[in-house]
Amino acid sequence: MTPDLVIFDCDGVLVDSEALSVSALLSMIELAGGAVSEDAAYEHFLGKSMKSVREILGRDFGLEISDEHLTAMRVDLMRKFREELQPIPGIKEVLSGLSLPYCVASSGTLERIRYALDVTGLLGLLEPHLFSAAMVKRGKPAPDLFIHAAASMRADPGNCLVIEDSPAGVAAARAAGMRVFAFTGGSHAGNPALQVRLASSEPDFIFADMLQLPDLIAGLGARVKAS
Repeated sequence: MTPDLVIFDCDGVLVDSEALSVSALLSMIELAGGAVSEDAAYEHFLGKSMKSVREILGRDFGLEISDEHLTAMRVDLMRKFREELQPIPGIKEVLSGLSLPYCVASSGTLERIRYALDVTGLLGLLEPHLFSAAMVKRGKPAPDLFIHAAASMRADPGNCLVIEDSPAGVAAARAAGMRVFAFTGGSHAGNPALQVRLASSEPDFIFADMLQLPDLIAGLGARVKAS
């Protein structure tokens, strides 16, 4: 049936930020004395909260990330956002015309979410329905954030549709009992290994043009009626 709520991830779905975020992350890792390839960064960290990233770097890469390292990365990332960040093409038109309730559920901090949406002119279309991984115990791929967003918006998880760009996000949506569309229109989505992992995460549908989303949502209801 047509969903009661559409939940948008932020990075790579609303704003074209994943490449900028990975660049800032790799610079921080280098500052901390480590070395991680870009492909490995997308494999291990895409769509995950900074808390999870920090834990993975310590556990799997033997790299200790201090608060000073995190502060330096945030300053670098905010500069990149201010100078380079763009909205995903078509997202303003989609949000402006969407008749269903919608919200944002992102692994970023609330400060980062608001800043990214503000500099791209999207904040007014989405505030106050912004939900951060900092609001829950476990970040993606755990379902906690999506369940929290649905509860806050008074929607049944089974009637929610999530728009995600990462395997971790798709896994979180599926674990929450929600349908999920994988979006591959961000500038980072051409990475072949990422494409394989995203397809392997088994979203309900994969699409690359955000302007297709209203028709795809309408198609959910049409398929139910036809059956």
